[in-house]
Amino acid sequence: MTDHEAVIVREIGVPERGLVILVGISGSGKSTFAARHFLPTQVVSSDICRAIVSDDEFNQAATPDAFALLEFIVATRLRRGLLTVVDATNVQKADRAKLIQVARNNDALVDAIVLEVPEAVAEARLTARNAGRPADAQVIRRQSRDLARSRKSIRKEGFRRVHFLEPAPVHSLEPAAVIAGLTRNLDCDWPAIRIIPQKPWNDRTDLTGPFDIIGDVHGCSDELLELLTRLGWEFSYDDDDDAAGSPLFTGLPASATHPEGRIAVFLGDLVDRGPNTPEVLRLVMNMVASGNALCVQGNHEARLARALQGRKVERTHGLAESLAQLAETSPDFTERVERFADSLISHYVLDGGKLVVAHAGLPEKLQGRQSARVRAFALYGDTTGEIDQYGLPVRFPWAQDYRGKALVVYGHTPTTVLEWVNNTLCIDTGCVFGGELTALRYPEKETVGVPAERQYATPGRPLATAESVRDPGVLKVTDVIGDRWLSTKWGGKVKITAENAAAALEVMSRFAVDPRWLIYLPPTMAPAPSATEPDYLEYPTSAFSAFAKMGVAEVVCEEKHMGSRAVAVLARDSEAAKRRFGVTDGSTGVVVTRTGRPFLPDLEPLVSRLTSAVTPLFDSLETDWLALDCEILPWSLKALPLIQEQYAAVGAAASSSLEATERVLAQAAARGLDVAALQGRIAHRAENVELYSQAFARYVSPINGLDGVQVAPFQILAGEGHVYATERDHRWQLEQISLLTDPFIRQTKHVFVTLDDDGGSPAEITAATDWWLDLTAQGGEGMVVKPVVPEPRKQPGLKVRGLEYLRIIYGPDYLDRLSELRERSVARKRTLALREYGLGIEALHQLVTGRPLWEIHQNVFGVLALESEPVDPRL
Repeated sequence: MTDHEAVIVREIGVPERGLVILVGISGSGKSTFAARHFLPTQVVSSDICRAIVSDDEFNQAATPDAFALLEFIVATRLRRGLLTVVDATNVQKADRAKLIQVARNNDALVDAIVLEVPEAVAEARLTARNAGRPADAQVIRRQSRDLARSRKSIRKEGFRRVHFLEPAPVHSLEPAAVIAGLTRNLDCDWPAIRIIPQKPWNDRTDLTGPFDIIGDVHGCSDELLELLTRLGWEFSYDDDDDAAGSPLFTGLPASATHPEGRIAVFLGDLVDRGPNTPEVLRLVMNMVASGNALCVQGNHEARLARALQGRKVERTHGLAESLAQLAETSPDFTERVERFADSLISHYVLDGGKLVVAHAGLPEKLQGRQSARVRAFALYGDTTGEIDQYGLPVRFPWAQDYRGKALVVYGHTPTTVLEWVNNTLCIDTGCVFGGELTALRYPEKETVGVPAERQYATPGRPLATAESVRDPGVLKVTDVIGDRWLSTKWGGKVKITAENAAAALEVMSRFAVDPRWLIYLPPTMAPAPSATEPDYLEYPTSAFSAFAKMGVAEVVCEEKHMGSRAVAVLARDSEAAKRRFGVTDGSTGVVVTRTGRPFLPDLEPLVSRLTSAVTPLFDSLETDWLALDCEILPWSLKALPLIQEQYAAVGAAASSSLEATERVLAQAAARGLDVAALQGRIAHRAENVELYSQAFARYVSPINGLDGVQVAPFQILAGEGHVYATERDHRWQLEQISLLTDPFIRQTKHVFVTLDDDGGSPAEITAATDWWLDLTAQGGEGMVVKPVVPEPRKQPGLKVRGLEYLRIIYGPDYLDRLSELRERSVARKRTLALREYGLGIEALHQLVTGRPLWEIHQNVFGVLALESEPVDPRL
């Protein structure tokens, strides 16, 4: 055997821009190993740092300062993207953890190289190095024990790789020959070592293009094929991949190449929401496999990979549709999709560092780096950790501060207009939401787009636009007139028609309160489905059954006060009003009607009295402003003209005419005419009219100023930093309101009911129904049934009105037309209620998250506009 043949080479790959930690006891040869395999400038030695801070590398008292210097040098080099090697014992986990954290802080990978050597050999070397002075055997034994304890767990500490070199250190066996440029050790079977700096996977600076960079596809296969065709790509239809034979792919392109050698770069989010996720995946996977394309991972691929791996993932935002579509393919294809989606990296650096592509963008300091932080930014953007009013992460506008040399092309946040911002470009133009699928030709910097064939999904938030910056407090008529779509999390996408907007504009511009106070208008309330019980139009069991069908587990039945609906927005003092609402006239709040008008001509006494009454809430919720949904009693406080001019007038006219009719019929009967049947009908109608008059009379009470007035708050809508209407359930709401003991506050009676698939808990339903019967028998209007836990896209409540109260609404004789009235349709009213509710909640979230006044006002205005919908007002 020749010397050449005897050489055993071991290659050790280390991160080119990362950190290498040498681990070994004193005397294990770390310094010699580092000097042999790394540049002197790459090695940071604890001994040298100790010498720098104390002029003595053996001065153990200087160790804290030495390691502070070492960590500073390591952090600086890693920040600058330089390979750095730490030459220290590092046998204790705590010491390694500090260095690992330094690497994480600078988004660098970290490897460990462990040199293992017998204690006796280490002692002999140290003794020789110290000019015959014996080594401290106790220190070596302690270090050896620490290293032995670390051996089993070191791989779990956060290293990319851990390389063990055994059984002896390199430097203890002096090289005797150099063969083919490799150091050979003649005293043992120690292999020759070759250190290989490994580029990050995202470093493709060698690829110079040209590139066709394609935005978020989201399963829109037809649009992708059309876009590639317009870009000059040619398709192949080979069926030799793992999708072969599947009817789903019959006749569809399997891959694509460009005659000019262009490379496609996909920005992630290939999947979800669209109609043909498998077709998109097959085409892109084959293009990547053939070297004709690159693809970075989007947040949707990350979720799909986790789902296919069997991990717990919420099947929202189109994931359920993608999984259903993949279920129609072969198991081999689905397995390939899982491997592909999981293998995608966060970003690429291309064209000598001139171009960076990432799903959600990437600032300069993270480009080319590898860490959890880099991946999170590349997939989701610069998130604050908060959730916006749409239930989506709040993101900082990182592109506005970008000053990097590389052009950053990204997607993730759909926009309606392409706009270059500081050498960055977002090319997600919302194809799946009915926009376009866009590509950027690089280096030409030309954009090519194809329109979506249709809208496949509804966006979670309104698409971003390039609208110029405007004064957030200035309202414009163009914000609200014309046909307009408003997106809400709680009520879906809501269309406001031009006709409805015009009707609302008259009220809003002439009669509404200062728009800075007008942060919410309450939704209409839909009735429960018609009852099946005899003699009832509305009955509790219908509401329980309706919510059970919606999947609601528990409801609360709240007394429906016969008052006037109002929204109170209250500040603790004028300073709070100025800070939160920008109001500088000294006012501290408003109380408005359902149409945004002042509840009373002079609001100050009512606002002052109510603010005083709810002071405990300011304190307990630690807020200096509150928005409350409430009823103000008695009904006659606000509705007395209506009662006098409509209800009382009807009752008086009916009573008078029926009395006259009864007298005439009595005279006819006295003359021997057979009018008994007619007399019975008239007597019945007279009784109904009397009941009708008694019904509205119950809600008329004498008042003097605010004497005799009560406010019944039933929901705390919002306060500083919180939208309690969605963050807290109704149990919490009622508990908080119960803390208000001022007699000006009227508490809301209530009962809770647990529901099941059959419509509810029988005992609780019976108790709640009996409670409703007692409540209405005593003159109460009825109740409102609400889900205890508010949920998006579900009815906020259904009202169940009492037998006698419905006489006011449908007329004295309504029970005689019960079969006819039961045919009424409540579907449109329920849809209207849900849309108005969604807009109101949207406005509150926008307020709390600091959105401009004009955005808040659009939603509040939308509620008022929807009130012009042609819906039976008696519902």
